[in-house]
Amino acid sequence: MKTLRNVKVGQTAVVVKLHGEGAVKRRIMDMGITKGTSVYVRKVAPLGDPIEVTVRNYELSLRKADAEMIEVEEG
Repeated sequence: MKTLRNVKVGQTAVVVKLHGEGAVKRRIMDMGITKGTSVYVRKVAPLGDPIEVTVRNYELSLRKADAEMIEVEEG
């Protein structure tokens, strides 16, 4: 399983599935990250947390823990 955390800077991935439960999953979906959405990884902080991505034409920063819950495929 490849997660958003494993995607390299400058690559685009497509969301396959969201893991997690309840409020955490709902929060990720409310940010616009849903199944089939294209996510472009813009930057990763020096220690790996947070990860800056572009989703639906806006920039978003995600914690590593949240990025690990997002299953992706190359796209």
